[in-house]
Amino acid sequence: MNVRRSLILVLMLAVMALARPAAADLTGFIGATTAPTTRLASGVAVGFSLLIVGFEFEYSWAGESQPELAPSLATGMFNVLLQTPVPIARTQFYATAGAGVYRERLGDLQETNFGVNVGGGAKITLAGPLRLRLDYRFFKLQGSAIQSRPQRFYAGLNLAF
Repeated sequence: MNVRRSLILVLMLAVMALARPAAADLTGFIGATTAPTTRLASGVAVGFSLLIVGFEFEYSWAGESQPELAPSLATGMFNVLLQTPVPIARTQFYATAGAGVYRERLGDLQETNFGVNVGGGAKITLAGPLRLRLDYRFFKLQGSAIQSRPQRFYAGLNLAF
């Protein structure tokens, strides 16, 4: 019985020693949405992560361009990230997938519906808690979206806390 208790105690201490506290981060970004023409996109993301799994909420907005018939696009997405547990050469890589709502508008036409996204990126340590975040997303918008498969690339400043 003492051997069993000792083994359980050793295992509990090992788990506690290897555990990492949850970390949060905030990203402000600017980039481009590419369908049907490239236009400015900007937004903010806030998230938290454990060792490998992270969660975030992201809001993004891209403006309308009437001459190219490019609708404005606002998205609010909840995402799950799978990431490297520690930075590799000061870079933490991740893959992400999520779902949420979008609003697309072009002139008098408007669609609000459900959407999903997949993508990936990297958080590159600059100094202390400040990181450069590079991200690519592919969206699939449900309903009667004018552009049902937009893509977005962005660069942003990420603050880990």
